[in-house]
Amino acid sequence: MGSDMVLAVLKGVPTTLLLTGASLGIGIVGGLPLVVARLSDRAPLRFLSRSLIEVLRGIPPLVWLFIIYFGLGNSLPGIDPLEASIAGMGLISCAYMAEIYRGGLAAVHHGQWEAGRALGMSGLAIVRKIIAPQVFRISVPATANYGIGLFKDSSVAFTLGVMEILYFANEQSRTTGEAIKPFLVAAVLYIVLSAVCAALSRSLDRRLQRRVAR
Repeated sequence: MGSDMVLAVLKGVPTTLLLTGASLGIGIVGGLPLVVARLSDRAPLRFLSRSLIEVLRGIPPLVWLFIIYFGLGNSLPGIDPLEASIAGMGLISCAYMAEIYRGGLAAVHHGQWEAGRALGMSGLAIVRKIIAPQVFRISVPATANYGIGLFKDSSVAFTLGVMEILYFANEQSRTTGEAIKPFLVAAVLYIVLSAVCAALSRSLDRRLQRRVAR
């Protein structure tokens, strides 16, 4: 494989990382109100939240991107392919992160809430000082795994013309006439970057566990 081809495909890495990071960031923030509603004492709120989560997760990412870019894009003519892709992937991330948070909350023993109340702590203080740090630590591996999956799924943005890794691989295939090599370069990039993300997440998880063990 020529170095020029590798360098050409590498040009898509920053956009791929931006798309992944922005979408995951939206999910990390947007998943919080969803999980709060999902665990609410009010049945209508729980139903709405659960329904929204199922809809967001049930529709394939590519369909969401088409709905936002080709559907809502007619009402919002200023939206570009990258913005539409971030919005679509971000919405899906909200649903998945809400379920990750819910799993983390379920793993925290209910006795810790009672212990906090026994110490005279307010509900907000219990969440901030006792519950949230544990949910964060528990959620790190699942969030990292989802983030790696999101990184690979970001390739669907190529269909809108977003200049990410697969876009440049396809461009190289068209201009050089190579049917396989540019996509092999893209595959290696996905593998390497996914491995780096997985290693970083394991390192963060070990650090958090050591803090808890102290």
